[in-house]
Amino acid sequence: MAKSKKRKAAPGDVATNRQVRYRFDLLDKLEAGIVLKGTEVKSLRDGAAQLKDGYASIRDGELWLYNVHIPPYGPAARENHDPDRPRKLLAHKREIERLVGKIQERGLTLVPTRLYFAGPRAKVEIALARGKDRFDKRESIKSREQQRDMERAMRERW
Repeated sequence: MAKSKKRKAAPGDVATNRQVRYRFDLLDKLEAGIVLKGTEVKSLRDGAAQLKDGYASIRDGELWLYNVHIPPYGPAARENHDPDRPRKLLAHKREIERLVGKIQERGLTLVPTRLYFAGPRAKVEIALARGKDRFDKRESIKSREQQRDMERAMRERW
C-alpha cells in the first residue's frame, strides 16, 4: 500500500527542494523573508508548496521569487491568490548587492532550497548555485551508491 503523506527533509519545513543538490553545486546560502497574501500563508500552514522549478532573480534592486507554486486555499474560494505569481523576497540591501556581484559571474543562479516558518514569519532559503554538467550528475549518483553500499556492508557485518 502506498504512503499517503509527503516526505519532508526536516521538521518545521513547509517545502524542500530535494533535487537542487543533484542539479546544482551550492556555493552560498541566504535566508530571506517572503511577502505573502493571507490565503498563501494559510495554504503554507497546511504544508502545501512546490519549489522544484523555482528560481530567484534581482530586478530593480529587489529580490523576486519565480515559479514557486503555492496552491489556492480551499475555504477561501473567492479571495484566493494566483498560485504561480512572482513573490518579493525581503533581504538587506548589502546582501542583495553582494548577490548582484556574484551573479554577474558566468553560470551562477539563485535557487530556493527550502521554505519554512520561523515563528510567525515565512522564510525561504535561497542558494547561490552553479549548474552541474551531466558528468557531475553521474559522479554524484556514483558516490551516493558507493556510500549506500558501504553502509549496507557495515550493517551486515554487525
